[in-house]
Amino acid sequence: MQEFLYSIPSFLVAITILVAIHEFGHYWVAKSLGVKVLRFSIGVGKPIYTRIFGKDKTEFVVAALPLGGYIKMLDERESDVEPEEINRAFNRQPVSTRFAVVFAGPLFNIIFAVFAYWAMFVNGTPGIKPVIGEITPDSIAYVSGLETGDKIVSINDVDAPVWDVVITEFASALIDKSVTNVVVLKHSGGYTDLSFNLTQAQFDLEKDDILKVLGFAPWRPVLYSEIGRVLKNNPAEQAGLKVGDIILSINEISVSSWEEMATEISKYPEQNISVLIKRNNEEQKLLVHTTSATKEGKKVGRIGIGPISFPDEMRTIYQYSVFESISKAFETTWTSTTRTINFLYKMVVGEVSLKNISGPITIAKYAGLAADAGLSKFLGLLAIISISLGVLNLLPVPMLDGGHLMYYIVEIIKGSPVSSETEMRGQQVGIIFLIMLMSLAFYNDLLRLFN
Repeated sequence: MQEFLYSIPSFLVAITILVAIHEFGHYWVAKSLGVKVLRFSIGVGKPIYTRIFGKDKTEFVVAALPLGGYIKMLDERESDVEPEEINRAFNRQPVSTRFAVVFAGPLFNIIFAVFAYWAMFVNGTPGIKPVIGEITPDSIAYVSGLETGDKIVSINDVDAPVWDVVITEFASALIDKSVTNVVVLKHSGGYTDLSFNLTQAQFDLEKDDILKVLGFAPWRPVLYSEIGRVLKNNPAEQAGLKVGDIILSINEISVSSWEEMATEISKYPEQNISVLIKRNNEEQKLLVHTTSATKEGKKVGRIGIGPISFPDEMRTIYQYSVFESISKAFETTWTSTTRTINFLYKMVVGEVSLKNISGPITIAKYAGLAADAGLSKFLGLLAIISISLGVLNLLPVPMLDGGHLMYYIVEIIKGSPVSSETEMRGQQVGIIFLIMLMSLAFYNDLLRLFN
């Protein structure tokens, strides 16, 4: 809960940007094609900021609830229109114009994703090189020929210079249940192609650790009980623990490694624990009240600390030049868009659990984490959410942009608009669908939050 509250500012920034981009798409194309726009609203509900601008005296509004937005166009179905402005009314436009105006919102979300990815690649994302640690006997990785010390180079022809990319690519391959080609630099020297057969892999995106399913772990340095980082707004920070402190014991139990220390802390979820540390060659004892997390179905204690950093030779920057980033941004946007569509399809046909649907609480959590991790991570998250927003809005569901586009396609085919009665019934179905979808998203969010 505390993480969620801390993430709210990042969430508001992210959702405001994406809603503004989406509605600007509708607005810009409408204006370009001669449709009069009466209002441009970011958010819904009571206006908290209003300004009039432009020749058409368009009302720009920032509303209290940021979960949405809209543009209001001149339309005879909603209000009286002066005779001299009838040609600028939305309902009087040819179907091609109406189609373009509605399609522009989702399209601008996709275009924004290209710019966000471009900026992310130019700025660069720090990461850890994907060098393999322990291999589980008889696992998928073991059968494929992967060995400790190997470095992953690419997955299905996608460069994988850091673990983030490795996990993303393997997640997609596991969802597709495909045979996956992995190029590795062997610890003994030379490049080798390995084949990961994932066709029979059992994988739950919500619960399972992707690397455990595959049967390998990242290489990690030997970790002593020295604190490498202290997470904000967590018990360790509140108790006064600092980077560089060496933890000597937990509740009088001596610890000498990170694993021993973490194991002891995990035994005490939501309890006070005594932590003996060494700081500047002096020992002192602190009282820490743990939080809890769920691991393998059990509650475990957490205090919000991390180990010392990886050695410099294991670090890298996932970065491209200004011009290289253009093609990489288009490629990544295309891949992310097709994967989002594929993921939705598999959810509809039951191959992916509905538990993976997320709402604003989960988005807020990840927005906060991404913002803490730096600009590039935040840009990457904005790109993914923008693509999801664009794709979801294109679903043929009344009340969404895709529902209106569906009506326009029917109009093109039959030569006349759908009836008002059909639109009204469609709206009722669309409202029910959206309420059900949002209820499920909130339910999943709350389960994650309190588990």
